[in-house]
Amino acid sequence: MDTKGRLVAGSHNRNEFVLINADEIGRVTSVKELSGQICQICGDEIEVTVDGEPFIACNECAFPVCRPCYEYERREGNQACPQCKTRFKRIKGSPRVDGDEDEDEFDDLDNEFEYNGYPHQVAEAALSGRHHIGRTASGITNSSELDASAVNSEIPLLTYGQEDDAISADKHALIVPPFMSRGKRVHPVPYTDSSMTLPPRPMDPKKDLAVYGYGTVAWKERMEEWKRKQNEKLQVVKHQGDKGGLDGDDFDDPDLPKMDEGRQPLSRKLPIPSSKINPYRMVILLRIVILGLFFHYRILNPVNDAYGLWLTSIICEIWFAVSWIFDQFPKWSPIKRETYLDRLSLRYEKEGKPSELASVDIFVSTVDPMKEPPLITANTVLSILAVDYPIDKVACYVSDDGAAMLTFEALSETSEFARKWVPFCKKFKIEPRAPEWYFAQKVDYLRDKVEPTFVRERRAMKREYEEFRVRINALVAMAQKVPEEGWTMQDGTLWPGNNVRDHPGMIQVFLGQNGVRDIEGNELPRLIYVSREKRPGYDHHKKAGAMNSLIRVSAVISNAPYLLNVDCDHYINNSKALREAMCFMMDPQSGKKICYVQFPQRFDGIDRHDRYSNRNVVFFDINMKGLDGIQGPIYVGTGCVFRRQALYGYDAPKKAKPPGKTCNCLPKLCCCCFGSKRKGKKGKSKESKKKTKSKELSPQIHALENIEEGIEGIDSEKSSLMPQIKFEKKFGQSPVFIASTLLENGGVPHGASSASLLKEAIHVISCGYEDKTEWGKEVGWIYGSVTEDILTGFKMHCHGWRSVYCIPKRPAFKGSAPINLSDRLHQVLRWALGSVEILLSRHCPIWYGYGCGLKPLERFSYINSVVYPLTSLPLIAYCTLPAVCLITGKFIVPQISNYASLVFMGLFISIAVTSILEMQWGGVGIDDLWRNEQFWVIGGCSSHFFALLQGLLKVLAGVNTNFTVTSKAADDGEFSDLYLFKWTSLLIPPLTLLILNIIGVVVGVSNAINNGYESWGPLFGRLFFAIWVIVHLYPFLKGFMGKQDRVPTIILVWSILLASIFSLLWVRINPFLSRGGVVLEVCGLDCD
Repeated sequence: MDTKGRLVAGSHNRNEFVLINADEIGRVTSVKELSGQICQICGDEIEVTVDGEPFIACNECAFPVCRPCYEYERREGNQACPQCKTRFKRIKGSPRVDGDEDEDEFDDLDNEFEYNGYPHQVAEAALSGRHHIGRTASGITNSSELDASAVNSEIPLLTYGQEDDAISADKHALIVPPFMSRGKRVHPVPYTDSSMTLPPRPMDPKKDLAVYGYGTVAWKERMEEWKRKQNEKLQVVKHQGDKGGLDGDDFDDPDLPKMDEGRQPLSRKLPIPSSKINPYRMVILLRIVILGLFFHYRILNPVNDAYGLWLTSIICEIWFAVSWIFDQFPKWSPIKRETYLDRLSLRYEKEGKPSELASVDIFVSTVDPMKEPPLITANTVLSILAVDYPIDKVACYVSDDGAAMLTFEALSETSEFARKWVPFCKKFKIEPRAPEWYFAQKVDYLRDKVEPTFVRERRAMKREYEEFRVRINALVAMAQKVPEEGWTMQDGTLWPGNNVRDHPGMIQVFLGQNGVRDIEGNELPRLIYVSREKRPGYDHHKKAGAMNSLIRVSAVISNAPYLLNVDCDHYINNSKALREAMCFMMDPQSGKKICYVQFPQRFDGIDRHDRYSNRNVVFFDINMKGLDGIQGPIYVGTGCVFRRQALYGYDAPKKAKPPGKTCNCLPKLCCCCFGSKRKGKKGKSKESKKKTKSKELSPQIHALENIEEGIEGIDSEKSSLMPQIKFEKKFGQSPVFIASTLLENGGVPHGASSASLLKEAIHVISCGYEDKTEWGKEVGWIYGSVTEDILTGFKMHCHGWRSVYCIPKRPAFKGSAPINLSDRLHQVLRWALGSVEILLSRHCPIWYGYGCGLKPLERFSYINSVVYPLTSLPLIAYCTLPAVCLITGKFIVPQISNYASLVFMGLFISIAVTSILEMQWGGVGIDDLWRNEQFWVIGGCSSHFFALLQGLLKVLAGVNTNFTVTSKAADDGEFSDLYLFKWTSLLIPPLTLLILNIIGVVVGVSNAINNGYESWGPLFGRLFFAIWVIVHLYPFLKGFMGKQDRVPTIILVWSILLASIFSLLWVRINPFLSRGGVVLEVCGLDCD
């Protein structure tokens, strides 16, 4: 798509479309410059035919009419030219209408649905195409012919439909082509279906074998050719590694040996060793038994003098047990996976041939360049452009949802620097390929480098990057002060996005299709800037709406079958990450049912102790591995490769069930008994056969089943229109996009002009495009929650898809995390608020999606992911109990017996052993586990509680809350934000709990000192309970105290605690206070 390097802006609703030339010449050009003629009906550009001539609808007066208007006028209008009133004649490639049969000039039946680059008719013809699903040597074979050939074996056919009169009718052989599969396949497949049973081929022994194709010279030549190809294939698969491989057709060749390297699976499962997983499962079961004994004791032994405290603790403990069950059982069967990149290259990258790896569209989303620095976004884009993948298979789309000119200018600088950076990365195979992190890593960069010019070129590239950083920083400094009239581009044109809430859609192709190459003359991947249209009064659905806009605009421009989405701060750390994902997606055995491949999130710039558990290692290395053993991990919002068809809301392909038993295997008596049933089955109507057959079609055609039901008796014209209407209700009124949804393997239509594609791209990102469609409901990223990732993955799993968790040895993606306490709590608040919104919506996994493809344990994990904010209520209550017990002198447990001691000890030991075993098979350290436990308490007492309140206000009172974008890493020193204190209301609940428990400890110790030796025994239980809360809130206290230049925080805490104890002790031993006993009174006598 040639845009001549200019920014495309426009609004479909306002019928605006301009190309802004932001160079020294400076001019605004309308779409009329790009086209020779304009349709006099709709104003669109008139297409160019295959012959290079403009499309002519009327041969009498040549009145300018585009093809869509011509088709519409013939189908819905008076079928006449608006100028000369001459009836439109049918043009080759156009659908027939009433009256075309009277024209005898030509018969274009075979090409009736070949549109030669006009994909707006593909959706309309998709349903009609179901009647032309097989091909023979003579042309197109309809479904009725295939049914007849599959059922009635008496039809005299020979050699793919050609009849030989020299053979008698009773000796004819019925040969069904392998790719027909009895008429139940939509697309030809390059291999023989082993499950297909072919009828026998009787031969006349009196006839020569040459009649049947055997024993002739041609047959011998074919055998020799087969042997030669076999030897060539064997040579290809031996000792070639990454140098070559088999293409897709050769892989499916049944002649190829089964055990060679090229036909091996691209990945495999690595189950956890039984020596680790079996004890883990036993401890889980034992822990459930101990929990039963624990609750049996606790419920049957109430504390009468503190009944309120006892009842509160029982309710909290029951909820903790239930939430533990939801969290624990999805980890019952954890697995690991291993990929084979050499096999992927061997299969899809054959030496001397174009790569057959699938194309990938990569989405980068950004909103506010002040909170998401352009330098970080630029590094992410550079790592994408330099990825180790075929250049023509990669397209990077950057979504600027803030319509910031700063982001646009930064991308322009990035595209220029990429011309130098990309060839440098691929020449020396450096890692990572984000320059900021490559030049900042403290490792020996000369390791494994043998090129003598590497040091010199690295120094030059580092100098180039430093100059690039200076230019980006200058843009950021300039953007701090916005001019009163708004930003102006280089040619004097006002920036279309000056008003963030009211601006047209904008598209700019920086790299890929406008002739820009790198400094070595090689092509570069596509880099496309997209900012969707925004108008007042429309709900734009935040990030989910921006991602759906990227789905549509990418389908119009490149339409890759797979999508990768990353946040603007998550760069590609492993240049082979896309190949890792393709090992699962393109695996011919299991890849068809995979909707997405999720990679774990890894982070840079986190303090060594990970104070606020930013790495979240327990979730990514334990929970996600457990989910991978069920139906797959949940989608976490970034670092995920999707199958485009799964995002369109299609169901996962279902395995064909093996045929049931027939009476052939039963005694003859049974055949007599059940003969009537067999005859009844044979006598089924064609409609029932048609329904059975349609279930085995591709997902796209299967999605049209409901469209065709009940249209018997309707004429063919209305029948052909119904799919188009259904598609528009689902995907919107874009014929080009609708046509792209039918292409399972991706690709864009040939023959469409640049102007038409540009207008269509602007159309699909308009603010009103999704109205009255299924976008955000069943298609694309799902709306209704600020955590659209969980909801989107849940809908895919409900459609029967499965996902895969991929953990390469080198982390695939790395990003930045908020290490400041306030920012971290706000991030957790947004996640928890999204879970509450899902919990209170119709998509709640507690009651949604039954009877579909969601597995029970997978449902458990989704339930746990939406109910965990509810834990904040019992958690706050449970953390308050120790202080209340210490102050009042009561306790939640009565006098502990020996039996109760054993139960309590067993419970604590089972908890510890479960954690230790999880650390073993998950590869998690004890410090990560402890930090995760601490922040679970901190986040539960603050962010989860406020998320629950905000969610209830939003649902019940309609009070909407806007989340703030999390600030990314700054440049003012390592870990500088760690000690930055920002006051927020989220700090109030944990601070209150901390103060209460510290006061409780002080009061409890003072009471024990006052009451004597006997009170120290019951005190230890209460003290342990309170210290448990204080220790878990300790990272919060460090963040609250901020950075101390000289005095460590722990010294301050113990100073306050000891000072309080010694003060009370001084009150205890103060000689000026009475100690009880005989009260001394003044006698009243004056001794003097």
